[in-house]
Amino acid sequence: MSYKRVLLKLSGEALSNPEGGGINAAILETLSSEIKEIVDSGTELALVIGGGNIHRGVAGATKGMDRTTSDHMGMLATVINSLSLQDSLERKGVHTRVLSAIDMREICEPYIRRRAIRHLEKKRVIIFAAGTGNPYFTTDTAAALRANEIDADIIMKATKVDGIYDKDPIQFNEAVKFNELSFIDVLNKEIKVMDSAAISLCMDNNINIIVFNMFKKGNMNKAISGEKIGTLVKK
Repeated sequence: MSYKRVLLKLSGEALSNPEGGGINAAILETLSSEIKEIVDSGTELALVIGGGNIHRGVAGATKGMDRTTSDHMGMLATVINSLSLQDSLERKGVHTRVLSAIDMREICEPYIRRRAIRHLEKKRVIIFAAGTGNPYFTTDTAAALRANEIDADIIMKATKVDGIYDKDPIQFNEAVKFNELSFIDVLNKEIKVMDSAAISLCMDNNINIIVFNMFKKGNMNKAISGEKIGTLVKK
């Protein structure tokens, strides 16, 4: 495999039911099967999952809710998603640990960098929950931060489309796909693949990002093995 240690970023919406919200058991099952294949191949895998299928902090704030309170609710939503994925993985025999940035020892471990790295070395999948533990920071930023802390080789961002386009390919048939982009291009063109804090953090520490379609079977394995799929964001 081309990458020994990978951080996989999943949006909460990716787990949601077609009618919106909640957790889709079928998607969870497919995702867990693909993760098991990756782990069985020897790759050390960490994940960050959003909470948008349950609650989005920014969306709550736009409706008049206090932003800090709304973000805290979003962090708790990521814990729910993390626990659901942990359960699905462990039923497949994949040893998994949920590490939370907010202390809730009864249901998951507190995030400690050295402990996280030790779990990876023991070939356990780790799921980082509760974002950075701070309001006003997205799970994209949490993914970039944790990837740096665990010395990940790359960040893989799983989405509903097969890469980055100049406009929404679901709405516009004429949308053009980028095979490669620089971090500066993403920032200058204000491409909303990850927020600017996350992109800047990856740029400063030279961690590349692959954006790919998670719903196409085998794509996750292809990305980790170094095949050219999706869009690569690099310096």
